[in-house]
Amino acid sequence: MSEVRALLLAAGLGTRLRPITNHYPKCLVPIGGRPLLEHWLCSLYRSRIQDVWVNLHHHQDIVHGFLSRKCFSDWVNGILEPALLGTAGTLTANANIFRNSTTLLAHADNWCQCDFNAFLDFHRRARPFGTVMTMMTFRTATPESCGIADIDDQGVVQAFYEKIPNTPTRSNLANGAVYLIEPEIVSWLERRPQISDFSTEVIPEFLGRIATWENTGIHRDIGVIHSLLAAQDDPPPKPCWSHKDDWMDNYEKAQVHSHLADARQLLS
Repeated sequence: MSEVRALLLAAGLGTRLRPITNHYPKCLVPIGGRPLLEHWLCSLYRSRIQDVWVNLHHHQDIVHGFLSRKCFSDWVNGILEPALLGTAGTLTANANIFRNSTTLLAHADNWCQCDFNAFLDFHRRARPFGTVMTMMTFRTATPESCGIADIDDQGVVQAFYEKIPNTPTRSNLANGAVYLIEPEIVSWLERRPQISDFSTEVIPEFLGRIATWENTGIHRDIGVIHSLLAAQDDPPPKPCWSHKDDWMDNYEKAQVHSHLADARQLLS
């Protein structure tokens, strides 16, 4: 496996979290008092991934300020998208960065805590022969709200059902929208610039060549308020950067915290 670079998709509008996201980006909502995106970067930092790219769009100035903190200098870079390109389109538009590396592609607006080193080691050393992608999966109680994978005895995806009611499978193995992908997929996308969505347009084309690795830790779609509130009760991971800086001082005073507290009180 070649060098690993990471692309964190963090540009979404977070419409289901309004009014919280009216004035603040979804990728920086607090989990345990710290920005969601900081938790993602901490996981990658601990896994020694030192070349990370984050796409920016919604409230881009706030996200740019976050990424400009000293602890992220020299290894985390922002990619501005004046118009949203889609979960596959961002990768295609920046193929020059990723075409010669293994790419960790993640929807960084999910709350994910797991052993990332084990995920990387599985892709490097244990994924079935002939697979060009490893999909992180988790078990879900609501398969109709997720992309569901049917796998064979080797854990290779044979069928995939994207958020449909009454899926024709008993599987509750959900796509965590975190992938390790090999350069072949980036090259495939470069030849198909019209493709924008990774789940519905890329995954179906690589059935039989997608390995799976199950996250038995925490995996939540925090795009709805009740799930974001539930994440506040998860045990927070130990932070990577304990020092205070001007950005963090301002963050602790931001209205996003009071909006979250108001939502908890409203739903309690």
